[in-house]
Amino acid sequence: MKPKFLPIAVGATMAVGYAGSALAATEIQWWHAMGGKLGEKVVEIAEGFNASQSDYKVTPVYKGNYTETMTAAIAAFRAKQQPHIVQVFEVGTASMMAAKGAIYPVYQMMADAGEAFDPKDYLASVTGYYTDTDGNMLSMPFNSSTPVLYYNKTAFEKAGIAGPPTTWPEVEAAAKKAQAAGYPCGFTTGWQSWVQIENFSAWHNLSIGTKANGFAGSDTEFVFNSPDHVKHIGQLAEWQKSKVFDYGGRRSESAPKFYGQECVMYMNSSAAYAGVKANAKEFEFGVSALPHWADVGSAPQNTIIGGATLWVLQGHDAEDYKAAAKFFSYLSSAEVQADWHQFTGYLPITTAAYELTASQGFYEKNPGTDVAIQQMTGKAPTENSKGLRFGNFVQIRDIINEELEAIWGGSKSAQEGLDDAVSRGNALLRKFEAATGG
Repeated sequence: MKPKFLPIAVGATMAVGYAGSALAATEIQWWHAMGGKLGEKVVEIAEGFNASQSDYKVTPVYKGNYTETMTAAIAAFRAKQQPHIVQVFEVGTASMMAAKGAIYPVYQMMADAGEAFDPKDYLASVTGYYTDTDGNMLSMPFNSSTPVLYYNKTAFEKAGIAGPPTTWPEVEAAAKKAQAAGYPCGFTTGWQSWVQIENFSAWHNLSIGTKANGFAGSDTEFVFNSPDHVKHIGQLAEWQKSKVFDYGGRRSESAPKFYGQECVMYMNSSAAYAGVKANAKEFEFGVSALPHWADVGSAPQNTIIGGATLWVLQGHDAEDYKAAAKFFSYLSSAEVQADWHQFTGYLPITTAAYELTASQGFYEKNPGTDVAIQQMTGKAPTENSKGLRFGNFVQIRDIINEELEAIWGGSKSAQEGLDDAVSRGNALLRKFEAATGG
């Protein structure tokens, strides 16, 4: 991927036809990666905006998963048919930033369109990931999440487990009690790189890479093969042998292990809440913070976000960007964000949305739904826990997944696998530098 060579499309205003004697509305396209119920909610948001005024129309277009959506956007640049707005997951941030001339920074677009916009209205733990070195927001936060621990409360009661574990030794103890009570597996995890490497590092205030995890420069090196990382991954590999831990896939393929009560604990995104609630039909579940190693770093520190933001692409008319700015204001409103947060489990991106949700009694009625917010905001982020900004990280995650699978399978030790992941990852960092002139 060489973002700096992506051509810019010429301006093109898309408009719908006349409705009676009314002037045509300015139409903009929003490419997104939300399938299923989430996709239906995205359509509902767009329709809500369209119904709120008559000057502009947002048309959402589903383009596949995160990787597919980003790939489609790159192809659209080359064909000079790019949408106005594209949803890009957090690990694509560095690549989008490197596409000089291709993106229209959100802070600049909002100012140019005369739309009120104050970054201080947004959760600092969210905006920090998507700002430049001067603190300017480059993209609009939309669906931000962080990993949490889901646990089978019914199984815990049956096995005599007092409550959710807070440390990794407590996870092991709970898993073994559950296994003794007839449950095959202690815990599983979704998105293993994100949860067990990236968030493990932030939660323990450990570096993933040099240069403040890439925020301070692109000439960075990975360091997630440290003794603390090796200890953690090595312990998971040891637990894999007895199914205290049981690997189930790179993304969320492990969810059925929890839904079917094979595993009594499940680590995945806070945005998995809706899926867990819909599928945990035979048992009561709870939500808790991720476990930590008490003797590692300054844990617990804070977790980092996943999910995605909305990037605005260059090459369209000024009126199109007025439409995008108006839509972003609507999208960020407390009412829209509170509804999105409560429906999906994604974080509320603004303080106002969080306060509205609390005032509506949502957290009291749905215990555990505020765990993600507490994890993210309990401590001020450090340079190790602000997030990460590495070029080619989409491909690097694949490398990490490959090496972790070799460790779980026993063909490599934790040290060998993580050393190889760091070495291979560094090679892709150098390719990114060469391609972008970083």
